[in-house]
Amino acid sequence: MKKISIKKIAQLTGHKGGVFSLAQSHLNHLFLSGAGDGWIVEWDLTKPKDGALIALAEDNQTGGKASIFSLLRTFMPKEGGGEWYIAGNMNGGLHWIYPRDKSLNKDILHHKKGVYDIQFFNQAIYSAGGEGVLTKWSMETQRPIESIQLSGESLRRMNFSKERNELAIGASDGNIYFIDLSNFSLKNAIEAAHDNSVFDVKYSPDGKFLWSGGRDAHLKVWDLGQLKTPIFSEPAHWFTINSIVFSPNGKLAATGSRDKTIKIWDVEELSLLKVIDATRNGGHVNSVNTLLWSSYNNWLISGSDDRSLIVWEIT
Repeated sequence: MKKISIKKIAQLTGHKGGVFSLAQSHLNHLFLSGAGDGWIVEWDLTKPKDGALIALAEDNQTGGKASIFSLLRTFMPKEGGGEWYIAGNMNGGLHWIYPRDKSLNKDILHHKKGVYDIQFFNQAIYSAGGEGVLTKWSMETQRPIESIQLSGESLRRMNFSKERNELAIGASDGNIYFIDLSNFSLKNAIEAAHDNSVFDVKYSPDGKFLWSGGRDAHLKVWDLGQLKTPIFSEPAHWFTINSIVFSPNGKLAATGSRDKTIKIWDVEELSLLKVIDATRNGGHVNSVNTLLWSSYNNWLISGSDDRSLIVWEIT
């Protein structure tokens, strides 16, 4: 069994609402956070306590601040190119933010409920909605191309497999759906994958397995060669598993939970290596909602309902 040590590098404060989303920026030492205060903040890991406000998302319906549930940074070939930020809010709106020219910004109320995930794959944007709809968007026009109704309940998180050219999507109906991106159709599904909502799904670094975490607090690993039963299933946390990430070298995984802890796992052995909590490590005092494992110094970043982010060194 691997032996690892945990060091708390910094605790970042400034958000006035729970932190629900983290995203990599254009350089490996930069990352973004989105929170319940509607703020999109860029942080620099070379000087981690200094955050820069990138944008403030407004609610499409009320005109007030919009809680950001999902966040993506991408580069789009429009108006000379440049960075775009796409944020999904709690009411189904997508905010298309272009820092170079704010006149190009768009607020599009598309989904009927929260936008829980936004991802970029194969030169297109995909959004997962609380009404169970998956939508494919044009990067050039920022308009929907097509949508598919997968469930009557929320689509929570998705992940892309380049080798399989598919999306895996966890849903609040307890199912995991697989979308064939060559024709944007339902390819397969694991029914009742979890006893309740599937909050995150991640393809393993070797592409052979799918990890899933749910409201039932179980961590499961599925062999993509046969999806009938998981090869690993364990009540890994006391409450909901909100986020799963892999280390840059693919040897470790981290899970973040509503039980306020982060757990570090050996990917090959499927064994628990470390528990990060408030008492032992100065961790979060509320739900851990989101994780990002940066290639910069191999640092793990966590975002929480306690309105803070913590940078961890995993050695």
